[in-house]
Amino acid sequence: MSPQEPPPGSGTAEGAAYADRFATESPEMSAARERAHHLPGGAAVAPAVGAALAVLASGIGARSVVSIGSGGGLAGLWLLRGMRSDGVLTALDGDPEQLRAARKAFADAGTPAGRVRLIFGTPAEVLPRLSPGAYDLVSCAGPPREYSEHLAALLGLVRVGGALALHGLLEGGRIADRTARDPQTVAWREMARTIREDETLLSAVLPIGAGLLVSTKRA
Repeated sequence: MSPQEPPPGSGTAEGAAYADRFATESPEMSAARERAHHLPGGAAVAPAVGAALAVLASGIGARSVVSIGSGGGLAGLWLLRGMRSDGVLTALDGDPEQLRAARKAFADAGTPAGRVRLIFGTPAEVLPRLSPGAYDLVSCAGPPREYSEHLAALLGLVRVGGALALHGLLEGGRIADRTARDPQTVAWREMARTIREDETLLSAVLPIGAGLLVSTKRA
């Protein structure tokens, strides 16, 4: 390595911080982030991840979106920013505290009641009630074991040309650590392998926040 070359990984933390600063959050988003910080197990998406979700929703003209793991409503606020003005967000969570926080976040942001549908329940309970192929975007956050067993059902919700976004793939760098065998990391590895090998999907990993795995469904 020449003296002029930066060491491997140099600037990674600075780049991530800049990406988060670049994504401008509204006061309501900042308040939702603060509330989520105090909720048990309620890791809110990083600003850069939220912005990426908004861009993804906007790029596909999302009108019907499912958000699994409400994260205090922050991810939903970002998704709504990118969705069509007549779009409807379906947010589900099995934690009543998270759902209450999400309801407050949407109310504080002045989101019309008709644009958000909040559902209390787990993916196993709720996914069978949703219409296959009827959604432009499905976004998942939270522990992967809560929804990894339902990956086929999640993909089934997405229309051709729609997208799936899974947040948290790179958290702690464990997925790249071959010695890591904890249940969450194993769940991530299995989902990533399934998605990568699915010829109906075009996928990429974005190294923002805790890692965003995005896929678009092809014909």
